[in-house]
Amino acid sequence: MVVTTSTNAVDNPVDENIRAYVDSAIRSVNERIETMSRSLDEILLFHTQYASRTNSREGSSRFSRMNSEIARMFYSSGLAFSLAKNPYYIRSYTRAANSKHLAGYVPPGYNALRTSLLAKARRHIEGLLEPLKTAWMGKGVSIVSDGWTDAQRRPLINFMAASEGGPMFLSVVNCEGEYKDKYFICNLLKEFILSVGPQNVVQVITDNAPVCRSAGLLIENQFPHIFWTPYVVHTLNLALKNIYAAKNTQSNAETYEECSWITEVIGDVMAIKNFIVNHSMRLSMFNANSQLKLLSVAETRFASSIIMLKRFKLIKQGLLNMVVSPNWANYREDDVQKASFVKEKILHDLWWDNIDYIIAFTEPIYEMLRKADTDKPCLHLVYDWWDSMIENVKVVIYRYEGKKEEDVSPFYSIVHNILVDRWAKSNTPLHCLAHSLNPRYYSEEWLKESPNRLPPHRDKEIFDERLKCFKKYFPSEVERKVIAAEFAKFSGAVREFACTDSISNRRYLDPDLWWITYGSSTPMLQNLALKLLGQPCSSSCCERNWSTYSFINSLLRNKITPQRGEDLVFVHSNLRLLSRQSPEYTKGESNMWDLGADGFDTLDDVGILGMADLSLDEPKWKPCYSQPMIQLMLMMKISLASWL
Repeated sequence: MVVTTSTNAVDNPVDENIRAYVDSAIRSVNERIETMSRSLDEILLFHTQYASRTNSREGSSRFSRMNSEIARMFYSSGLAFSLAKNPYYIRSYTRAANSKHLAGYVPPGYNALRTSLLAKARRHIEGLLEPLKTAWMGKGVSIVSDGWTDAQRRPLINFMAASEGGPMFLSVVNCEGEYKDKYFICNLLKEFILSVGPQNVVQVITDNAPVCRSAGLLIENQFPHIFWTPYVVHTLNLALKNIYAAKNTQSNAETYEECSWITEVIGDVMAIKNFIVNHSMRLSMFNANSQLKLLSVAETRFASSIIMLKRFKLIKQGLLNMVVSPNWANYREDDVQKASFVKEKILHDLWWDNIDYIIAFTEPIYEMLRKADTDKPCLHLVYDWWDSMIENVKVVIYRYEGKKEEDVSPFYSIVHNILVDRWAKSNTPLHCLAHSLNPRYYSEEWLKESPNRLPPHRDKEIFDERLKCFKKYFPSEVERKVIAAEFAKFSGAVREFACTDSISNRRYLDPDLWWITYGSSTPMLQNLALKLLGQPCSSSCCERNWSTYSFINSLLRNKITPQRGEDLVFVHSNLRLLSRQSPEYTKGESNMWDLGADGFDTLDDVGILGMADLSLDEPKWKPCYSQPMIQLMLMMKISLASWL
């Protein structure tokens, strides 16, 4: 509001003094109005800011109280901290916090979780898995199984269905009280083959145990189109053990003579590790001199000795600092002889050179282990992996020994024979046929990578094994003539396969995409190729599920009915498997949420050993399952009293 005076001097003449007085009074009034307005704005601003700060403090306080409640839930139930990365955990709280329609919401209770909600979750999971099961008809599926013994010494067998779309948990069978011969294993495999549909099954994958091999052959007799395939990673692990743990027997004398030095080095490493970790003062001194922890690698873990050697190489400087530190003499008094042995080995350059050599020549084997230890399709890559791995082992050994290509190395001959023998025992016609149907192995680029390479249709071994497969897949002579003609067109790059794009893309397109794009002129071969190119070569998905049955059937849950137990295993396993198919699994807050370190670490981070369990992932990733805290304490050998 602004006050003004009339300026009509003609109609209303006013004395100049009076006008000046009035103008002055008006200016004074306007200034007061302006001052009052500013004061009012300042007052309003102050109250707004005060209210905002108050609300912020109140909001922060509410968040803090909520965080404390959640933290107490973790601490009281002994939940693994990695649960905080679980996308389902994050989603549940986010939905509750952001919803306008959940006022007064109370979480489901004990009975609802174990009954109606569990049944609802199973129906939901089955719906999510339906597209995966539908794809089996066209792309095939592998029945994957693996046996193990849980913490309560129950013999269990996991069964999974693995395909291009990912793995699916079928069931876990408790074999307590059963005589586990080839017929028992065969009947179990047959049960799951029938449930999946025999026409969809390409292969059954088991470990290399004789009873599993015999059961696999029985399956092949009952279902001629289904192949038994041994677990490739298990085969490679056995080959490594033959090399670094050679037995001193009469029949194995030559191998022992060439490889016994490896056994000695690994024995030294284990002795040094035990010397350090079995005494708290020595362990404390090691931790003070090394930024990395020692590993306690489970014997059941594949390539366990190689992993231990790799860790020793990483902590070499810490070990050197430890044995030359002034405190070493004080901590060795309880066992002078062992301390002298440890110091001598750690300060011996030749001993470290031997460790480097072992790591170097086993690296190609270890790398193939890591590549094969996957749920992703790789059946069509196994044959090439074996060939390349053996050649790379030779290159390393010959380089270390300073030998030329034409020279003979007794040590390499032994290693080569071990690898070839293991390959011969695990190779199946299916590996060769899948190799034959990979367009990449006919490309000029691949053939030029090594002078000894041949395209699959010119390799005699692959030819023989491929014919065996064709006879099993196509019992009719008429069908075999058709498939032979189609394979000739494909392998020879003639007629429809002779176009420039088809030939050039053999090297660059994924094999399945290549067949989808260019394979329509050979429908029988195309269907076969798309099935084989989508299959795995290992039972990795089974092994990563080993803790599932223990989790469900712990002492805290042994009152649930068998059907609910089966539902819980099914939901628990498939939720985890499905989450691994989402992009969020490899990035963001939920990055690899079901893998974490805290499952084996003490709460105050004084854990001594980094536990490396059943996985070929590098030790920084360790499988972590939601086990009760009392089981975690037993695993870490921590007494209950120390937690009170």
